[in-house]
Amino acid sequence: QVQLVQSGGGSVQAGGSLKLSCAASVRSFHTYAMGWFRQAPGKEREIVAGISWSSSTYYVDSVKGRFSISRDNTKNTGSLQMNSLKPEDTAVYYCAIRQSASQQITRASSGYDYWGPGTQVTVSS
Repeated sequence: QVQLVQSGGGSVQAGGSLKLSCAASVRSFHTYAMGWFRQAPGKEREIVAGISWSSSTYYVDSVKGRFSISRDNTKNTGSLQMNSLKPEDTAVYYCAIRQSASQQITRASSGYDYWGPGTQVTVSS
């Protein structure tokens, strides 16, 4: 059974940093793409960043230059480093994976097969 375990998150003041991590219990993790999504109250879930099996990346415009996604295939983990956080970044953040040989990042949440439980990120002004 595939499980994604998330760590990190919490509360920080605007301008601060947080790092989210996601550990996947899955065989052949190197064949999976990973996405980080977020969902704020009353809003739809949106992709924040994604990384392909070959480490090509995607960022939504609102986080470009502030967030950085990475992966470590030797440890079956992925991370999202979030810097210069803003109050509008407040949301529940989810990691998700999908098995894909494409270098293109799937942006739709429906394209991902396995999800982490989510972790709250709160940024105060």
